[in-house]
Amino acid sequence: MRRVIPVILFILFIIPSGGRAEDVIQKGEVLNLERCIAIALMKNPAVVAAKSTMDASESRVGQAKAGYYPVIDFTTSASRTSVGPRQSLGFRTGSAIFNSYSTGATLNQNIYDFGRTSSQVKIQNFNFDSSRSDIENVSQQVILNVKQAYYGVIQAKYSRDVTEDTVKQTRQHLEQAKGFFDVGTRPRFDVTRAEVDLSNAKLNLIRAENALRLAVVNLNNAMGVPGAPEYAVFEGDLPFRKYEITFEKAIAAAYENRPDIKSVVARRQATESSVDLAIKAYYPVLTGNAGYSYAGNEFPLARGWNLGATLTFPLFSGFLTKYQVEEAKANLNVLRANEETVRQTVFLEVQQAYLNLKEAEERVPTAELGVKQAQENFDIANGRYAAGVGNPIEVTDAEVALSNAKLAHIQALYDYKVAQASLEKAMGTR
Repeated sequence: MRRVIPVILFILFIIPSGGRAEDVIQKGEVLNLERCIAIALMKNPAVVAAKSTMDASESRVGQAKAGYYPVIDFTTSASRTSVGPRQSLGFRTGSAIFNSYSTGATLNQNIYDFGRTSSQVKIQNFNFDSSRSDIENVSQQVILNVKQAYYGVIQAKYSRDVTEDTVKQTRQHLEQAKGFFDVGTRPRFDVTRAEVDLSNAKLNLIRAENALRLAVVNLNNAMGVPGAPEYAVFEGDLPFRKYEITFEKAIAAAYENRPDIKSVVARRQATESSVDLAIKAYYPVLTGNAGYSYAGNEFPLARGWNLGATLTFPLFSGFLTKYQVEEAKANLNVLRANEETVRQTVFLEVQQAYLNLKEAEERVPTAELGVKQAQENFDIANGRYAAGVGNPIEVTDAEVALSNAKLAHIQALYDYKVAQASLEKAMGTR
């Protein structure tokens, strides 16, 4: 699967997320886990939103770099001014009208600003790195959700199959009880009890079928295709395969790979650069300017040009810079504390996921043994009843115990797969 994921992320960046669910999933298609993850990384709105956020962050890097380049403006204007009327030697004269025309271009270039522009570029680059880690963090959460929903569909399918088998067994038991009653070897109570058991099994089957439908709905939602056509899932992904890793290796991998740690580290580095940027407001700024214009009251217009430099030195700003530096340092302390919080949260998540994995690992063989024992008990009870020495209560209890044992085994397999997926998410690996 690790060879597939980078390709999926590449597809995410070049293929639009719009379109119908039918265009992504074909009716009757059999989806495996990798296919479901690929669909989610293309269609899930949380991933799409994170990608757009990253695109916006990348644009802010370009905005910051704009400070390195000159600003060129072109202006043109025309005006007519009327002055008057006036009194001259007792005579009233008419208004004087003046025309004015101008056109030209100006250029302003930052020459030296003591690293203000470079600091702004550095800040936005760190923010961009943070947003890239954020999209990876969102993607990993989406992948975990898909895995849980995918395994949930398989679990619901297996549980529905177990319930169907129980219905078949109770129906066979009912036919057997009717046969014994018809020949007079068993009382009417056996038939009635078998009918009750069959009704209960059918009710359980109705619930199991609805649980399967709900599981498919959850998987569709996790993939971001709520209107997906009917499809099937590959059922070979649930059987038990032991996942070998030590806690020390798991926590080391988490500290190295977790995208939320990388994100908060990038934000902390951006804030450190923000402190430097705030301090640089104490320093002067040297800019150059040039212009070329045509201006006058009549045509042809007179030509003119200008060339110069401006040094701006901040003398007093009402302590604005001082407070901006203090704010940036306080924000840096917040980010440092947040970074430690994230690291502690990661440690907790890895520890919980690892313990859950070990607990589920121990339950799987125990649940498997329980199925074997329950099957033997059911065979004995059914054989005793067929031989005429047992009673229907023994058979019913054995059927219930066998069904519960199978469901417990399926639940243990599901829990182990989810625990493994949670541990991989906690370690930041796919």
